[in-house]
Amino acid sequence: MSTVKPGLGYTEEHEWAEAGSGSVKIGITDFAQNQLGDIVFVEFPQIGQAVEAGQPMGSIESVKTVSELYSPVTGTVTKVNEALLDSPELVNSDPYGEGWIAEVEVDGDAGEIVKKLLSADQYEAFSK
Repeated sequence: MSTVKPGLGYTEEHEWAEAGSGSVKIGITDFAQNQLGDIVFVEFPQIGQAVEAGQPMGSIESVKTVSELYSPVTGTVTKVNEALLDSPELVNSDPYGEGWIAEVEVDGDAGEIVKKLLSADQYEAFSK
């Protein structure tokens, strides 16, 4: 059974979003990493890159396949998780913590933007 962390926003493409102060941290869900299998490489968006909600911003390669990484929000990439360059398996072992992928600065209230995504309960029902 996959873990769904309360308090985050979720997408139907299996990304999660966590509101910070003016920015949103992004990763893939436990369900997604389970489906992909062992993650071997993460292609990040570029720092400074503009991203649009629902559009590809990178990819995740596993032993099974390569999957697009979609941005759940619109904004500008301010950080990427460089720890994944040497340890992409962190996405598997800790998808909601050390396995985060990117941080995006948003225009507006990050909390309100994340609230417009699927709630944990909605995502859990969707992913069944």
